[in-house]
Amino acid sequence: MVVGGFQNIFKIPELKRRSLYTLALLAVYRIGVHVPTPGIDSVALASFFAKAKGTLLGLFDMFSGGALERLSVFALGIMPYISASIILQLLTVVIPHLERLSKEGEQGRKKITQYTRYGTVILSIIQGFGISIGLESMSSPGGAPVVIHPGWEFRLMTVITLTAGTAFIMWLGEQITERGIGNGISLIIFAGIVARMPNAIGNTFRLLSTGEMGIFPVLILIVLMLTVIGFIIFVEQGQRRIPVQYAKRVVGRKMYGGQSTHLPLKINTSGVIPPIFASSIIMFPATLASFINVPWMQNIAGLMRPGNAAYELLYVGFIFFFCYFYTAVTFNPVDVADNMKKYGGYIPGIRPGKRTADYIDRVLTRITLGGAIYVSVVCVLPSILISKFNVPFYFGGTALLIVVGVAIDTVAQIESHMLTRHYDGFLKKGGGRMKGRH
Repeated sequence: MVVGGFQNIFKIPELKRRSLYTLALLAVYRIGVHVPTPGIDSVALASFFAKAKGTLLGLFDMFSGGALERLSVFALGIMPYISASIILQLLTVVIPHLERLSKEGEQGRKKITQYTRYGTVILSIIQGFGISIGLESMSSPGGAPVVIHPGWEFRLMTVITLTAGTAFIMWLGEQITERGIGNGISLIIFAGIVARMPNAIGNTFRLLSTGEMGIFPVLILIVLMLTVIGFIIFVEQGQRRIPVQYAKRVVGRKMYGGQSTHLPLKINTSGVIPPIFASSIIMFPATLASFINVPWMQNIAGLMRPGNAAYELLYVGFIFFFCYFYTAVTFNPVDVADNMKKYGGYIPGIRPGKRTADYIDRVLTRITLGGAIYVSVVCVLPSILISKFNVPFYFGGTALLIVVGVAIDTVAQIESHMLTRHYDGFLKKGGGRMKGRH
């Protein structure tokens, strides 16, 4: 049982220490979210953000766990680190030096991690300066300025504060990965998103008590939520397994190989990157319109808001594009086919080399189509629920994909600790382990 699995955590001293260490660092992160940046009128800022929902600011605020809305020391969140990681991944394809580093094992990964840290600081400085300039032009609907004393002193203080906050979050994530239960950066994003759940639940109960929502729609909503979560778990663990056979090889007096295995291809290889990129591009006009009061900009921003047909069509189109693009960047069938050939592996019925690469590419293209449809359905769901059924909170989309994905990975990390010490995982024996993570 799941409860028994959680009880086993405290029977393993190392796992207990790692779990408590992770919870302590996540608590530090949540405390930092409420520490304000100096020189800000918090009331005026809250009034401004009330009208900024559905813009790029709202998306960044979600990833920062509400820190941007309060403009705390963690206002930039972990997004600069994620952006730097994605940029380096893309550059690995076009820069030979980075490509060589990615293939050099542990030392190469350490070097790329170091470059990612430098990139994070540079992006934080740029974004921090941009935010400080933007804050000086902001005001509440009543006309109160957000910045109390604008000028270069405020700008420098804001840049230093926000950059230091992002660097500290990056350090927290690395510590959770090394000394905690793993997936540090993902768990920080997870904590920021989940922290909004009590408020959403409270709003639902408030509407239920005032009669604005009936008990029957709430029950239907709960069933729908559980169904969607179950569907995401099912698809995220789904794999297309290509059988691989290794020929026998004689090395000295020993014979190696001859075994059968498989090449697992995930249905959603690109993860949550496509909806993040798609949201960022589509929400950009709405974000500009919140700073520039020009009629034609306001018209474009109105079309590019969730719920409108133009927004949803563009959103789905960008998701499909980035699903295929990011999968092509991160998974190279030619390299996989060459490695299989090098170690004597082949797909039964397929000639090694180019034929194998073409076959893997064809299979990957087909399952990526299914993955793109799945991501699109989950990401369009919030707009349908809010516009058609008046759901009082945001459910679905990138946030739900991240929460479910991180929860699956975290359970896998904890379960691996248990199984290496001869404890049962979260589920019973006999097929109890979660599929797709052998």
